[in-house]
Amino acid sequence: MHNALDQLKQELEAFGHSNDRAVTEREGRMLNITRDTGEFLSVLVRATGARSILEIGTSNGYSTLWLAEAAVATGGQVVTVEYLESKYQLAAETFAKSGLAQVIESHNADAKEVLRTMADASVDFLFLDSERTEYVGWFADIKRVLINGGLLVVDNAVSHEQQMMPFIGLLNADPDFTTSLVPVGKGEFLATKATS
Repeated sequence: MHNALDQLKQELEAFGHSNDRAVTEREGRMLNITRDTGEFLSVLVRATGARSILEIGTSNGYSTLWLAEAAVATGGQVVTVEYLESKYQLAAETFAKSGLAQVIESHNADAKEVLRTMADASVDFLFLDSERTEYVGWFADIKRVLINGGLLVVDNAVSHEQQMMPFIGLLNADPDFTTSLVPVGKGEFLATKATS
């Protein structure tokens, strides 16, 4: 399983690189996380023992594989949300090949609506890699659904620093969060919610 999964990751990496070089409009690009970011997410999930994992922004499912592989180790589940149906379908193909489908629940939906309907303190680990201009509007629900001691990881904190500043500003100003910017991949911004 492990070798087959690693081969699938490598295929998705190669596809992402070639696709994103050829395609200019954002909706058609995969915009996958980097491999070192995947490894970082895997370690974080395992280290925190996260079992209820939410990913906003599935794309073709590359990042989801890293989260799901770690979820198997923690006895967890990954719920992943993708707005674009074309990417949701690509991800469904990825998950079918991955051997991890049993721990992945995939939704073709608007993240705002999904967050709004989720129960308070129902998420241990939230990976955010979606429409950056929407994050500020989602903030109240993100905070609400995270458990005390839960971890939020936000991609593109260095590569899209200007776009991310309003959201990062909110997190930094909130006394309930302890934050850190980690220069892995495109920059991962970590925020952990106070335990009480």
